Amino acid sequence: MQKTDSSLSQATTKEAVTEQQVLIAGGGHVGMSFALLLAHHGIASTLLEKNRYPNISPTDDKTRSHYLDSRNTALSRRTVQIYQEIGLWDELQSHACRIDTVQISEQGSFGRAQLNKAEEKVESFGQVIENAWLGRKLLLAAQQEPLITLIDGANVIAVEQHVNSVTLSFNQDGEEQTEQQLQASVLVACDGRDSTVRQLLDIGTTTYDYGQSAIVGVVETDKPHLHTAIERFSPAGPLAVLPLTDPEGDGNNEHQEGYRRSVVWICPKGEETQYLEDDAHFLTTLQQGFGQRAGTFKAAGRRGAYPLTRVLADRQVLGRCVIMGNAAHTLHPVAGQGFNLCMRDAHVLAQMMNAQVLRGDDIGNAQLLQRYEKARKADQKRVIRFCDAVVHGFTHTNPAVKLARNVALVAFDKLPNIKPLVATYAMGLKS
Repeated sequence: MQKTDSSLSQATTKEAVTEQQVLIAGGGHVGMSFALLLAHHGIASTLLEKNRYPNISPTDDKTRSHYLDSRNTALSRRTVQIYQEIGLWDELQSHACRIDTVQISEQGSFGRAQLNKAEEKVESFGQVIENAWLGRKLLLAAQQEPLITLIDGANVIAVEQHVNSVTLSFNQDGEEQTEQQLQASVLVACDGRDSTVRQLLDIGTTTYDYGQSAIVGVVETDKPHLHTAIERFSPAGPLAVLPLTDPEGDGNNEHQEGYRRSVVWICPKGEETQYLEDDAHFLTTLQQGFGQRAGTFKAAGRRGAYPLTRVLADRQVLGRCVIMGNAAHTLHPVAGQGFNLCMRDAHVLAQMMNAQVLRGDDIGNAQLLQRYEKARKADQKRVIRFCDAVVHGFTHTNPAVKLARNVALVAFDKLPNIKPLVATYAMGLKS
């Protein structure tokens, strides 16, 4: 348990119920960010995470311990703005690398397009940040925020809704026989694709297995990235090479060249082992897929494989409970839209709850939460349709379809007024 208060210490038996404003189940990046958004508006929350948080402090060594071993997330321009709004971006940006240019092409085809920040008159299209650094800074900020109470090692075992509140029951690691309870006006579940809360509420899902796995890792090239993101489409699926910071220095430095790159390599399910265990084979395969666009792939770090399945909750609001983050919508990683969509959800709900508090009304009011769900539908559907259209459109092997998509890429690159619209959506600035 990272931080406690006197009320929390009372919740040690099934009979003891502690009242809170907002309960958040799931303390990953989305849950933690939502808690910080609420705190920014003066709303208290208790956040429960099933894993144990690491022991860190603001004085810990901030250098990167592994040059190539890290996972990364692409933050849209809108997500960066949200972190700026709550005063966290200054702490994050040293380990983030801005994207100035986006190159799009298909392996073995003539179609190609490019987005450039100068042409679109933007500061950048977004930032690529190390997951470990983002998580570390979110945790430190939450630990230092008096309006946030963190409970780690917490296993949710029951959810009970009442007319004016919701009660969450849980136990902690090593204390399985001791059931604790917390009561709040609203419960927000950010506990991942296989959400326990969603299952306890008997909310079903619509799933689709892409039959693919994402190989994710970091590589080094002999050619500097120059803040360029490369989106490449192959018969296996969409591939991406994104710019990263160097071991020392700020990824937003105008003069940083940068040779580290984050890679997302899509392969058919069942072929993961050869890319995870054989560095030479992985680098050779990347070289064949990207050609010399990124230069020569020189070294690869530890990699992870993640099966790709679209999981959509059948509903995102039930009574006083909200399903958010990957618990609400787990998407294909193409174009890096998933986390950014979650952040826009969190931002909207925090704003709506703040307005409710200012009116002196119940933040768990069913009508409010239903308005939130309705307000987010258009943005969510647009992103889901876009991701699926890209995945299926660029893996279709029909020659006529292949010709059509390459003509479309050329048209996208040449016709006026199309790029600004696409860039705006990609940056999350229009929802």
